[in-house]
This record gives sequence, C-alpha cells and structure tokens, in this order.
Amino acid sequence: MAYIEFNNVCVDFPIYNANGRSLKKRLLQVATGGQLGADQNGHVVVRALEGLSFSLKDGDRLGLLGHNGAGKTTLLRLLSRVYVPSAGTAHIQGEIGSLIAISLGIDPEATGRENIFLRGGLLGLSKAEITQRLDEIIEFSELGDFVNMPVRTYSTGMHLRLAFAVSTILRPEILLMDEWLSVGDEGFKHKAEERMQELVQSTHILVIASHSKELILRTCNRAIWLEHGKIRMDSDAVTVCNAYFGEQP
Repeated sequence: MAYIEFNNVCVDFPIYNANGRSLKKRLLQVATGGQLGADQNGHVVVRALEGLSFSLKDGDRLGLLGHNGAGKTTLLRLLSRVYVPSAGTAHIQGEIGSLIAISLGIDPEATGRENIFLRGGLLGLSKAEITQRLDEIIEFSELGDFVNMPVRTYSTGMHLRLAFAVSTILRPEILLMDEWLSVGDEGFKHKAEERMQELVQSTHILVIASHSKELILRTCNRAIWLEHGKIRMDSDAVTVCNAYFGEQP
C-alpha cells in the first residue's frame, strides 16, 4: 500500500555571502516566494516550504496550485527525495516515478538506442529490463533508423519522443508530474495522451502541479493551494479550484 504523510515539514535553503545585502535579500524574497531568515549560526536562509502537514493514500489524485515561486516544484522534489526536510517529518511508502525533466540524462553524442539504456538506468531499470522492452520503446518513439544515430542529429520533436517513450514505461505506485506531458505532432500527441491516461490510471497516488483548472478538475480528486511555501487551502479539487481561479458564472 502506498502512502505519504507529512507532519509540519519545512525546507530551508542557505544563502551564502548574503549578510548585509539588503537589496539582494529583498530580490531573493520576491523571486523565490520564500521567507528570509537566519539559522542558529546566523547564516541567511530562504524558507521555501513551511509547516506542511497532509497525508495521501491509495486512490488520491492531488493537484498542486499556486503562483510561480509558491513552492510547487520544491514540494515535488521533496516528494521525489531530491530534497530532505529541514524540519518536521516526511514518511513516504511506495515506489516513486517522476515525469519531471524527462530529458535528464540524455547524452547528445550517444545514439538513441544507447540513450534508452542511459535514461532507463536513471529511472532504476536494470539492463535486462530495458533490453526486454527495447523494441517496444523504439516502436513507440517512431524514430525508425534514427535510433542508431546520435541524438544531436535529432529535431526537438524526435528528442522529446525518445525521452517520453523511455520515461513512461514505468508503472510506479506514486507518480509525480510538473504539468501534463504532451509531445510530438498531432499523430504522436494522441498516442502520448493515451499513454499518459494509462499511466495515471495505473498509479496508486498521483501528485501533479499545474496552472490549468481544467486539468486539475479532470484529473484530481483533491487539491492543495500553496502560497509563499505554506498551505493556504487543502480540500476537494472543485472547492480549491473555485477558490483559486474564481467560480465561473
């Protein structure tokens, strides 16, 4: 069973050589949406997330709302264990899959085929597992003979199709997304949409950050509105979306 439980979680980032620079402090506060303070040693810190308490269980589909700098991406990185809490406790049970930065690990000098193994390895797949699904990935990407060419020769669309085909073969218990993925031309977008729907339906817990009211209402049964690193509202998706976006007449 997958679950996520946060209790009064905070995330602080130290800012070095910032003491005495009032303008820099102000710019950092505006840019990050965080709160400037100082740790026990007097070092300047930005508090990106403060006092987050919530829990998710099997079947939850959570949408994250908030302005740029509100803490959505920081929370996703915390959930994916890229960051650890500076204070509070975060308990996460279940295999995690992330569709954030799907091109991470792609080497432009390596071939498409080689990059499938590189990207698959970063996703936690063994060489045997990748080999078993290699033909499926290549077929889905529609790269044809280009799969044996260096990725630097690819168009942007080809690059994204390769990254998407590899990144969506996993079926994790907890799926993290920063906006909905849509890649390729119209024909490939239809395939990509079907793959995304299948992936979301198979996962136990979904957490997706988005600026789209339609997407949150279509995909999620719950939403959290973040503001300056704090939870302003946590309720069902309809209630939070109406409060954040404003109710439609």
